[in-house]
Amino acid sequence: MTKIPQRTVERFFRYCQFLHNRLETGSEYVFSHELAAAVGVSPEQVRRDLMNFELKGTPQRGYPIKEFMAELYAHLESSSLTKMVLVGVGNLGKAILSYFLKRRPNLSIVAAFDQDPEKVNRVYSGCQVHHIGQLEKTVAREKAAVGIVTVPASTAQEAADALVRAGVRGIVNFAPVQLKVPPGIFLEQLDITLSIEKVAYFARKNSVKERLK
Repeated sequence: MTKIPQRTVERFFRYCQFLHNRLETGSEYVFSHELAAAVGVSPEQVRRDLMNFELKGTPQRGYPIKEFMAELYAHLESSSLTKMVLVGVGNLGKAILSYFLKRRPNLSIVAAFDQDPEKVNRVYSGCQVHHIGQLEKTVAREKAAVGIVTVPASTAQEAADALVRAGVRGIVNFAPVQLKVPPGIFLEQLDITLSIEKVAYFARKNSVKERLK
């Protein structure tokens, strides 16, 4: 497969998430129209995506889920471990640490950082919390490739700068502020508040439309 566009990569990971959930319910096969409905794309788009893989499905049963997931992960993930670090051990940070605990063997949060003395030198979900002042040295020593930022907006850019200096190649930012990173650093902005406000806006619009019918 040639280089996968960013939107396609995101769609593939959404396929994986849906397929994982289907496996947990005991399903062995999936139809393209089910994937389309779950991910929010057309069945035609799913079929175009499936052309990238050596999968054989049938009209009666669909595609085998385990083989489908194996194909997806073979293209999306490396067999080697990707090390990550987390900056900010508040409620969101703790939830992320708990989520990754033993869930994805090839993705590991190897260290967390905070400036709160009550959190430093403690272990949350199997992850050691270090003082924020140890960030650059620890990240460089662990050779972590990804940094997860869950600090307040006022300190998010400072945290991102420290992560970049330490050598990470990608940052996931949950702080409600647009970060600036140099070329070559992949940045994913996840503004939860903005997403909630957007959903609330369209929910209100839909409510008005219903009342006007």
